[in-house]
Amino acid sequence: MSTSGLKAIAPVPTAADFLDIVLSKTQRKTPTVIHKNFKISRIRNFYMRKVKFTQDSFDEKLGSILSDFPVLDDLHPFLSSLMNVLYDKNHYKLALGQLRTARHLIDQVAKDYVRLLKFGDSLYRCKQLKRAALGRMATIMRRQKDPLAYLEQVRQHISRLPAIDPNTRTLIICGYPNVGKSSFINKVTRVDVDVQPYAFTTKSLFVGHLDYKYLRWQVIDTPGILDHPLEEMNTIEMQSITALAHLKSCVLYFMDLSEQCGYTIEAQCQLFHSIKPLFTSKPTLLVLNKSDITTLSSLPDSTQSLITSITSNPTGDHPVTLVECSCYTEEGVMDLRNKACDLLLAARVEGKIKKIGGGGVSTTTSSSSVLNRLHVSVPQKRDDVVREAFIPDKVKEKREKGEKMYDKEDPGRKRLLRDREVEEGGAGVFNINMKESYLLANPEWKMDIMPEIMDGKNIADFIDPDIVEKLEALEREEEKLVQEGFYDSDPQDSDFDSLDEDSRVTEKSRSARLNSQSTKKSLKNHAKLPRTAGLRTLSELSKGLTRAGYDPSRIRERAEGLVKVVGEKRKRAEREEREREREGDVEMEDGEGAWEDDSDVEMEDGDEAPRLKRVKGNSGGVVAVGGGKRVPRTNRAMDGLRDGEQAIKATKLRNFGQRPRNMLA
Repeated sequence: MSTSGLKAIAPVPTAADFLDIVLSKTQRKTPTVIHKNFKISRIRNFYMRKVKFTQDSFDEKLGSILSDFPVLDDLHPFLSSLMNVLYDKNHYKLALGQLRTARHLIDQVAKDYVRLLKFGDSLYRCKQLKRAALGRMATIMRRQKDPLAYLEQVRQHISRLPAIDPNTRTLIICGYPNVGKSSFINKVTRVDVDVQPYAFTTKSLFVGHLDYKYLRWQVIDTPGILDHPLEEMNTIEMQSITALAHLKSCVLYFMDLSEQCGYTIEAQCQLFHSIKPLFTSKPTLLVLNKSDITTLSSLPDSTQSLITSITSNPTGDHPVTLVECSCYTEEGVMDLRNKACDLLLAARVEGKIKKIGGGGVSTTTSSSSVLNRLHVSVPQKRDDVVREAFIPDKVKEKREKGEKMYDKEDPGRKRLLRDREVEEGGAGVFNINMKESYLLANPEWKMDIMPEIMDGKNIADFIDPDIVEKLEALEREEEKLVQEGFYDSDPQDSDFDSLDEDSRVTEKSRSARLNSQSTKKSLKNHAKLPRTAGLRTLSELSKGLTRAGYDPSRIRERAEGLVKVVGEKRKRAEREEREREREGDVEMEDGEGAWEDDSDVEMEDGDEAPRLKRVKGNSGGVVAVGGGKRVPRTNRAMDGLRDGEQAIKATKLRNFGQRPRNMLA
C-alpha cells in the first residue's frame, strides 16, 4: 500500500458540526408530530425511534472515521514508521481509542433510555426521557473536541504527503544539508524542488519519477541529516532515517568537496560511517558533487584517503561506487542516473533469484513453475559440415551484374499488387479481389457468382433479369404523364374533396368511438375470446382426430343431429313469429273497445278493404284480429298530467335529474 491509498479519508467534522449533522438528520428522517391523546404504545414508539435513530447516526459517523483511518500495524513498515515520526503513534492511537469509547458510551446511553421509555406512562415523561438521552449523547460528543480536531489535522497532512510506493524501484538521495540533493532530483525528474543557498531548505520528503529502460523509477529527495545521535534528531531528519531504514532502494550519498555547504569533508565522511548500518544490502553510490569547483584529484592525500576508506569498505554484499558529477554544469548527471538504475536493477534481479532458490532457500511450488517456464535454448554444433544459405540462381545473377532486385523504372519487372493499386485508383479506391487466391479444381471457376441461399431457395430464382429496364420504362411513362398534366386537378374540386374527406374521417372516428364504448359496456362481464383464436369447423375437427388415430364418426353423427334440432327450433320460431304477426292484437281506439266498420271505403284498385275481426281477449278487452300493428288506447306519458304545459315541465325536470356529473368541477 502506498501513501496515495491514505488520501481517501473523509473530512472529520468538529464536535459542534458533528452534533449539528446528527441532530438535524434525526429531525429530518423521523416523524415530528405526536399528540397526548394517542395510545401510549404509539407515544413510546415515537420517542424510542428518535433515540435509536440518533444512536445509529452517531454509530455510523464514528464507525466511518474509525474505519477510514489506517491501523498502523497493518501498514508497510515504512508508512507505519513515517506516521509515527510525523503524528506520534501513541497520540494517534489514543485519539482513535477515545472515539471508539465514545461510540460505546453512546450505545449504552441509548440502551438504558430505550429501556426506560418502554415504561413511560405519559407523553411528557417520554419526551423528557428522550431529551435526556439526546442530551447525554451530545455531552459525550462535546468531550471529543480535541481528538476530532487532531484527527482532522492528521487527515489534512496525510492528503499532502507525496505518493510513495514502498515496493517499486526507488533511488534515495541523502547527505548533509545544502550538498546538491534537490538540484540532482530537479535535473533527472520533472519535480520542482525549491533550491536555496542555505541549509534545511527541504523539510519533508519529495518524490520524482523518471523512465529508464522502459521502466518507471521513483526518486526520493530526503531532508539533510546532521551527525548527532538518533535521540537528538528532529522530525525533519527522522523522515530521512525512516526512508533509508525501510525502503529497498539504491542509496545516493552526496558529498560536497568544495565545503561550500558549511560542513567539512571529514564531517561528511563521519556522517556516512554513522548511518552506514542503514545501507546494508542496498546498492550504494558515493556522489562527489560540485566537481566544477573541486575534483577528487585536486584534494590533499589525507582527504583522499578518507574518501578511499569509504569506497574500500563495502556495505554488506554491495561495494560502494564512487561517482563525480556537477549539477550546475550537468556533467556526469546522466551517467550517475544510469549507473544507479543499473545497480538497483541488478540487485533486484539477484534478490529474486535468491528468493526463488538459488541462494539456498527452499523453492516453493509457484517459484518452481516460474523457473520451469524460463529456459533459453542455445544451439550446439553437431558436426563439421558447412551449411550455406540457399540463394536462387536468378538472384545470384543479378548480384553479379550489380542490378537491383526490383527496379520501378524497369518496364519488364514483375507486376506487384502495389502496381495494380496505383493503376486502379490508389489507396482507398482499390479493392483486393480475394477470389484470385481460391484453390479450386478448375481455375476458371474462381470468378463464378456464388448463389445466395435463403430458406433453402436460391435468391437469384426470384429476381427478374429485366427489372431494371422495366423500371426505367415505367419511370419514363410517369414523367410523360406528369408533363402532360394527367395528375393535375382543379383546386376548387380538391378543396371540396378535402372537406368531404375531413368530414368522413371525423364521422368515422366518432362512430368507432361510440361502437367501442358500447362494446366495452356490453362485454364488460363476458368472457373474451382472443383475436387469434377462431371457431373450428366440423371438417377440421374430423381431420385432426383422424390424424391422431381416432374415429370421428360418432362426433359427426352427434353434430349432424344437433344441427337438425337447431334447424327445427329455428323453423318453429319463425312459424310462430309469422302467426303472431298475422294474429296480432290491436286495441280499440274508442272507449268501448270497438272498431269502426270501414266496409264502405274502397281501395284505389276498386277492391274493398278487408273487414277487421273483433274478438275478446283474455283480459276482457275487445281487440281486432287481421292486420297492422297494435295501437295503444291512451298515451301513458300523459297519465297523471293536467295538460301539455305540465308535461313539458315534467320532461325538463326528468332531464335535469338525468344530467351527468361535472367531472371538471
